[in-house]
Formats: sequence, C-alpha cells, structure tokens
Amino acid sequence: MVDLKTQYEKIKPEINAAIQTVLDHGQYINGPEVKTFQQSLEKYNRVKHVIPCANGTDALQIALMAIDAKPGDEIIVPAFTYVATAEVIGLLRLKPVMIDVDYQSFLSTPDLIEEAITPRTKAIVPVHLYGQCADMESIMDIANKRGIHVIEDNAQAIGADIELKNKVVVKSGGIGHIGCTSFFPSKNLGCYGDGGAMMTNDDRLADKLRMIANHGQKKRYYHDVIGVNSRLDSIQAAVLNIKLSHLDAYCDARRKVADTYDSAFHEVDALTIPQRVSYSSHVFHQYTLKVKNGRRDLLSEHLTGKGIPNMIYYPVPLYEQGAFQSLRGDLDFLPVTDRLCKEVISLPIHTEMKMQDQEKIIETVRSFFG
Repeated sequence: MVDLKTQYEKIKPEINAAIQTVLDHGQYINGPEVKTFQQSLEKYNRVKHVIPCANGTDALQIALMAIDAKPGDEIIVPAFTYVATAEVIGLLRLKPVMIDVDYQSFLSTPDLIEEAITPRTKAIVPVHLYGQCADMESIMDIANKRGIHVIEDNAQAIGADIELKNKVVVKSGGIGHIGCTSFFPSKNLGCYGDGGAMMTNDDRLADKLRMIANHGQKKRYYHDVIGVNSRLDSIQAAVLNIKLSHLDAYCDARRKVADTYDSAFHEVDALTIPQRVSYSSHVFHQYTLKVKNGRRDLLSEHLTGKGIPNMIYYPVPLYEQGAFQSLRGDLDFLPVTDRLCKEVISLPIHTEMKMQDQEKIIETVRSFFG
C-alpha cells in the first residue's frame, strides 16, 4: 500500500545526516530538533502554536483534556472513521455521539452535526478522512454560535488546503480550536516510529496542551493539573524536519496517482471514484473506491489473489464495535456508514508509485469487471 523504503532511498543522505546529528549530541528527548520541527510546522500550517506529542491518539486525548471535558459530556464524532477518534472519548468516560457521513465525500456534514447537538455537547470532532477536509468554515460557524469546541482530526489530511468563502486559503488542522495529527510512518507526513502533534491559535489552550502533555507541569516538579507523558523524541523530529520540506511534493505525487486512477475507473459502471469537494484540496492519504452490487469483497479477493495490495478502511461501523456497546446509547443504525462499510476499498497510493505498477493494478481491477 505504501513504499517507504524507496521514499527513504531518495532522501537518504538528508535523513542519515539528521539522525547522526542527534546521535552526536545525545539529547534524545526535547533536543533542538523538536523545537525546530515545532517552529517549521507552525510556519507551514500557519498556526501560532504546535505542540508535538508521542502519537496521534495522544493528541486527540490531550485535546479533549484541555477543553475540560467531564464524564458524561457529549462529543460528536463520525461513525465512519478509525477507532482512535472515538476511543479517546470512551477512555475519558465521555459520551461519543456517533453521526452519519456524506455518501459521496465520506465526511461529516454541517447539517448532520447540527442535528446531533444537545445541551450536553462539549465538542465536535470532524475527521478529514482519506485526505480531504470537512466543511470547517460552516462547522466553526455552528460551533461558535453555541460555545462548542471543535477538534480537527487531521491525521489523514495534513498538507491539504481549504478555501474559505472570502477566498482566503488556510491549511487543514489550523481552523478548529485544536487540530490533531499523526506522524505514523504511512501518513503523508510520517516519521520512522510514532509521533503526533496538536496545533492551535489560542494561547490559553496552547498552554494547557503543553502542560498536559508534560505531566501537567509548567515548572519542573510542580504539577498544576493531571497530565500524561507524551513527547515526540528528537530522532523522530529530525526525520520530520527533513520530510516536512518534501510534503507538498509528496501531496502532488499522490494526486498524480489519483488522477491516473480516476481516468481509468470513471467509466467503469460498477465503481464510483472518490469525490473531490470544491472547497478543499485532496492529498489522497488513501485512494478509496466504492464498489456497487455487493461485489467489494469479491474484488478484494481477486486483487489479493493476483498479488495486488488492497485494504478496507473501514469494515465495521464504530457503533458495531464491541468496545462501544456500552457507549452507543440508543443508536441502532446509520444507513450511509453501514453502506460504506460494505462498499469501500482502497488501492495502493504513495509517492513512489511506478507507472508500470499502477498500470498492473488498474488492469487487474478492470479485468474483474470484464
């Protein structure tokens, strides 16, 4: 699904030199590379504050802790997403309010979010799924009118642009009260281990995020709040410093692969190619097709049998996962989420895709449909 080895080979001298610098100075935690990366990402994402942390799941948890969410508070979250988005809600004894998504874009929509708001709603967590963004401008209008926090799950869309109604272009993850992202190796901006970050333009929230991520302390050994230990180490920051400078090129490479797939599949009646919304660029963390007529699993078996990697993101709605049975309340069924879980399939997409490999993938898919 990804080719991190070839990607590394292309930037090997830069990466090796950056890691060697960390090995030479020996500051493996909170070394100068962490500060450099923080500042570089602030500049890239046009936000006042970036707070690095250990992984994307920690970023979501710390964000919820920073807004003082209390047990029983309701957090609106799409049911069609990776488990981490809702997992931290349950971990903090909050109530996940799972909503449906738009069938074409896979994204949470303002109208579905607004319908789910109650007096107990503490936060909305839009997920920028597969590489493009939810309608953040409209979501922020809804949230700000009601005094509700918005925490962007930007793990799959870092690098994406959002065009506002006034034609100003902003970066994904920098619009909500807090943006959260992951640097898991397969992400568009990935390190060589685990890593994550939170971002905000709110000085007060930035202070709380830093404290919580560092055992609840501003001053060493003086702990003002209950916190966690969540740090991005210096070696991972060194890798990210190099890869951030290549991120836009990586996004362009993914879009080129997606364009080729679109051209090959748009006339295949049994397939629906990914919709690209008008207000957001798409950085294609995943290239996800919808397969009609209940043939998705058969296509997956066909591809696997021909040695073609493929994945289903995601086969089970959150509300049907065993972990959420006590948290789902009276939610029984979300029709779009249920349908998508039966139809979606993701094909290989990465920065090092060779044309001959993509042609083989395309031909294998098309041959299944005759």
